Amino acid sequence: MNAQKTIRIGGATGFWGDTGMGAHQLLRDGMVDYLVFDYLAEITMSIMARARAKNPEQGYALDFVSGVLRGILPQAARQGVRIISNAGGVNPLACGRAAQALVAELGLKLKVAVITGDDILPRADAMRAAGVQEMFSGAPMPQKLMSMNAYLGAPGIAAALDRGADIVITGRCVDSAVTLGACIHAFGWKLDDYDRLAAGSLAGHILECGAQATGGIHTDWRLSEDWDNIGFPIAEVSADGVFTVSKPDGTGGLVSFGTIAEQMLYEIGDPQAYLLPDVACDFSAVKIDEIGKDRVRVSNAKGRPPTDSYKTSATYEDGFPLGMYHTIGGIDAAAKAEKTGEAIFRRCSRMFREMNMADFTETSIEVIGAEASYGPHSRARAAREVVLKLAAKHESPKALEMLVRESTSAATAMAAGTCGLAGNRPKVSPVVRLFSCLTPKREISVTLHMEGEELPVATPVKGGFDANLISRPQISEEVETAENMIRVPLVELAYGRSGDKGNHSNIGVIARKAEYLPYIRAALTPQSVAAYFAHILQGKVHRFELPGIHALNFLLEDILGGGGVASLRNDPQGKAFAQMLLDYPVPVPRSLLEREGLHQAA
Repeated sequence: MNAQKTIRIGGATGFWGDTGMGAHQLLRDGMVDYLVFDYLAEITMSIMARARAKNPEQGYALDFVSGVLRGILPQAARQGVRIISNAGGVNPLACGRAAQALVAELGLKLKVAVITGDDILPRADAMRAAGVQEMFSGAPMPQKLMSMNAYLGAPGIAAALDRGADIVITGRCVDSAVTLGACIHAFGWKLDDYDRLAAGSLAGHILECGAQATGGIHTDWRLSEDWDNIGFPIAEVSADGVFTVSKPDGTGGLVSFGTIAEQMLYEIGDPQAYLLPDVACDFSAVKIDEIGKDRVRVSNAKGRPPTDSYKTSATYEDGFPLGMYHTIGGIDAAAKAEKTGEAIFRRCSRMFREMNMADFTETSIEVIGAEASYGPHSRARAAREVVLKLAAKHESPKALEMLVRESTSAATAMAAGTCGLAGNRPKVSPVVRLFSCLTPKREISVTLHMEGEELPVATPVKGGFDANLISRPQISEEVETAENMIRVPLVELAYGRSGDKGNHSNIGVIARKAEYLPYIRAALTPQSVAAYFAHILQGKVHRFELPGIHALNFLLEDILGGGGVASLRNDPQGKAFAQMLLDYPVPVPRSLLEREGLHQAA
């Protein structure tokens, strides 16, 4: 084990397009050893694949090199801070060349390493012939793919750091691997030390979305102040895997039990089987303790052997989508908006028939301001100002161009009070869908490119995960009852955070106090949550227990209308689902309401 006792890792960005202030802030005030940058999502990969198709030297996060690295490399070099990023996207070697050229231009002596092996698009035909299917739906692999990448783990990153790399660039890896790779290198963790690997992965999961861990999108948003200068997260990791989350002094935001618990549950399914390339994580007994102002200690993550496969995501084009917005004001605004949207689609469909064109493959009308996403739970049907969102898909861009024209004509032919920004007509572009499957690890070779050498990276391939070994928490369903039970909104009792995985969404619900959890559990059954979202839910709802932080995690299958850029929804990633569920009425004894000062549901 390495003699180093702790390392400080700063999470500088949460997605491609995030603010650039995180890296500068962490270098200036964070006293970090490593900066990690997360750029990739399925949507991002499809955008990068299109860019590479047009220019073989693109397909990565261009601004990572031209903007971020250019602004921070001299200071990072002086401070000895090492940089790890998956900004390589679908073209990590090109990203590495650009970074190396910048290093030379700035006159710095820094070593750049690139990890490859994730891009398996050349193997698509063989996999298709072998009958590889979509891992969730069982659908066959599409004939023409834009990209196909396996989600690699941390060994390549650790190997690069072991050889002295100052900048490590990867293609597609799991988001948490950039942090875990630093931990494996710093502490000499073995690749079968699964509890520590799970802990390092959890640290990476907390850091991977940047300011989401430090008060961004927090349930108690009023407590998270100074968003204009929100602090970015720092994980101070110990050799045993226990870590403390903080942010630079003097910055805005908030680090608390609530912010870290919310982020831990963000975009996960089964918390006892959070499957990563290097380890199968069990977060159900994790402890989150506030140990000071904006300082939270996280401990007790557990791990098991991983599976013998990499999750693999491919993207492909499937027709064309279009979305547009109209503002409609005045009396009965919501009803006018709905009638306008229906009329526009009917008109276009009639015109298509007259021209012997196919109809729309999918349409969507949402009246924003009338709480369309709430369906039957809406309380705003009498709104006097709404936004009509129209979206559709068609096999032909010509049909969608007609939709734009006919939608515009609503300004003079349909509802009174129709308005909006002029000169803001949408453009038609292809819809990109996601195809996910599993690829055996033995079929993928990971390579480290550094200083003109190409070195193979030893990566365990055997796996060993066995879901039958999971021991589920034994929870009593009994709760105190009283004749005079009072309903309170869930937000009085819990924090919430939701996110997406493909076409699925999760909602994490964390009780503010352990004594509240039995009442939450009694009210939020899989059946009741399914009923609440029945207007958009197409699959099942699963509920998981996390007794370590007195929380529940719900996985809602097939609820996002395809998810990501394949969805026509105003919320294609389920970002608002937790906020919607926090309105859910939970019965509690009047004595609890009075003792705790809770407010009744409306």
